[in-house]
Amino acid sequence: MSSIFYRLLVRATKLLGPWFFVLVAKGIATGFFLFNIRRRAVGRDFYSALYPNRPGWYHQYCTWRQFLNFTYLYLDRFIQREVRDLDFTIQGRHHIEDLRERNRGAILLMSHMGNWEVAAHLLPKVIPGLRLLLYMGIREREKIERLQKQCIRQDGIRIVGMEKQGGSPFEIVEGIRFLQEGGFVSMAGDVVWRKDQRTIQGTFLGRQVRIPQAPFVLALVSGAPLIAFFAFRTDGGAYHFQALPPLRIAAPIRRDREAALQAAAAQYLAHLDSALRCHPFQWYHFDAFLTAPRRGHPRTPDTP
Repeated sequence: MSSIFYRLLVRATKLLGPWFFVLVAKGIATGFFLFNIRRRAVGRDFYSALYPNRPGWYHQYCTWRQFLNFTYLYLDRFIQREVRDLDFTIQGRHHIEDLRERNRGAILLMSHMGNWEVAAHLLPKVIPGLRLLLYMGIREREKIERLQKQCIRQDGIRIVGMEKQGGSPFEIVEGIRFLQEGGFVSMAGDVVWRKDQRTIQGTFLGRQVRIPQAPFVLALVSGAPLIAFFAFRTDGGAYHFQALPPLRIAAPIRRDREAALQAAAAQYLAHLDSALRCHPFQWYHFDAFLTAPRRGHPRTPDTP
């Protein structure tokens, strides 16, 4: 979807109403589902791991639902910016408020599930004095993403762009300083952005995955806790935010460092698993996240 088309769609929606946006966006998503064979195969493989005892047609159905649900990210962005604040509830709000009141920073470990942009917009409005810094990947030629980042900056949220070609040590230093000043740093726990990026291997849905090491190392070095945070869309277009209890990573002896990082990553993947099973169609990874199944691994045969 080009930025010009997106702007035209927004203008038409202002005149005709959100139903028009939903109709057009879901039509585009259906087209992607039908013609983007590679990403459809990724979704089918993922849902076959999530539902190994279901037939192949069900995995295709889940992928189609995933594509359709993704359009709500754009619709809710429009509603949030042009119409009104979205309704929401927060579970575990006190975990953030307690740290904020003591001027202590934390790392909000977000995932590519649900809609973190909505949460980033609304959280500072209900938790006074909350300052956010977001680490976000920079995709080349992604014009709509640039519009998204501009809107986030307008909310007073700082953004550190992560280049695909390679990062700078100053990016992490900026995060440490922000945490020391009592700010909250948001980092993705489930996307490896660069080929040379340091990762941690774990198990998810019975398969091996690699997740970025950076959030866990930042927590270890800074002493700030990790808070796994999810923002899911519920029936009626409202949102439910979930902030899990803070997790501190400590390794007094250097040789214990890797084990501490591994344990924290395993706990995060367990949270990710639980959240996914409650909201299976709000999983917005469209590139492969799971490794290929081992040879001889039982697979549910697809039905025509």
